[in-house]
Amino acid sequence: MKIKVHIMILSVVLFSITSMKAQEKELLPFEEYLSLVGNKNLGYASQKYNVSIAEAAIQTANMFPDPQLEMETTNNGVKQSMGYVYGASLGWTLELGGKRKARVNLARNQSELSKILLQDFFRNLRADASLGYIEALKSKALLEVQQDSYKNMQQLAKSDSIRYKLGTITLVASKQSKLEAASLLNEVYQAESAEQQALTSLSVFLGDTKITGRDVSGDFNAFNRDFSIDDLILQALNERADLLAARQNTEVAKSQINLEKANRIIDLGISAGAERHTEATNEIAPSPTVNAVKMGISIPLKFSNRRNAGLKIAEMTHSQAEVEYRQIEQGIRAEVMQAYQQYTATQKQLRQFHNGMLSEAKSILEGITYSYKRGESSILEVLNAQRTYNNIRKDYYQALADNAAALIELERKAGIWDIHF
Repeated sequence: MKIKVHIMILSVVLFSITSMKAQEKELLPFEEYLSLVGNKNLGYASQKYNVSIAEAAIQTANMFPDPQLEMETTNNGVKQSMGYVYGASLGWTLELGGKRKARVNLARNQSELSKILLQDFFRNLRADASLGYIEALKSKALLEVQQDSYKNMQQLAKSDSIRYKLGTITLVASKQSKLEAASLLNEVYQAESAEQQALTSLSVFLGDTKITGRDVSGDFNAFNRDFSIDDLILQALNERADLLAARQNTEVAKSQINLEKANRIIDLGISAGAERHTEATNEIAPSPTVNAVKMGISIPLKFSNRRNAGLKIAEMTHSQAEVEYRQIEQGIRAEVMQAYQQYTATQKQLRQFHNGMLSEAKSILEGITYSYKRGESSILEVLNAQRTYNNIRKDYYQALADNAAALIELERKAGIWDIHF
């Protein structure tokens, strides 16, 4: 009998341990998350094709014009028996003016531009994905705040129920704490929904990777950096992929001008062939079989060169690219400055919390709760202290998330990346 009891107890313990493990979520660390974003994001995978397409365009631009094979036959006289002519010729276009070289240079510059644009796409993708992770981490922290508040109020409600039965507090006070606990439970449900939605939104960055059953983790206090605004601006002007793309776009425009100039040079058509004239049996003008060789050259008359619209368009496109480059450069300076100011502001807010706001609010709540249990304060004072403490904790995690987001945005604008937590 004792053995059966021990077996039952052991079974219950094992079942409890198994249930607890089943409830535990597998952690998705930030570094692993970013690695999955780089490998699984569908938008990034799609952008990679642009690089492959541009590299294939280089091979196309490097090709010579294809030769042309022409074959013909002629009947010199259907009824006169003047014989037949069979001929074949091979023609080829000789490009002049460096057209092929200009095409290759243009294709190479476009390929380089596609690589830089891919870098810029990943720069923004990485920052957006990191902001999504921070949002999920913040939602998790806010859920813990709501759960702690609910547990504390639930314990207080149970205690008030006992105290009411003992006659030390009124029925109204007992119902008030119970009602407040129910209200906090609704807030827990809302926080759970917000956390689930934040986690689900991460799947947008992970392609077909399943996010169900995963949980985020990280330390919000890892987002503290010391920067020099002058160094940040200099870094951005040297490293920002969109500025490099704008600079490369001016090179593409130059290559287009060179190609348009080369296209204005005439090309020569060269041909060589052979003909065979069969025997003519006409009584009036008989002739033997004759073989002939022919060569030719064709020179196009490019009257279209008088209208140089293509060259003018290429030159205006180059001027436009230079203006856009200066505009982006100017915008980057303002973006870095604004991001730095935002990050500095969030750092000041965090210092306010670290100077004792949280600990003071917690000590006030604990003191009023202790006084309430001794009958020296009212339930309303406890509820007000609880709400104040909850709001400060929420504001604190919001400030932590804002600080992390501000750092991510600053590094995005500055073209650097050292986010690890």
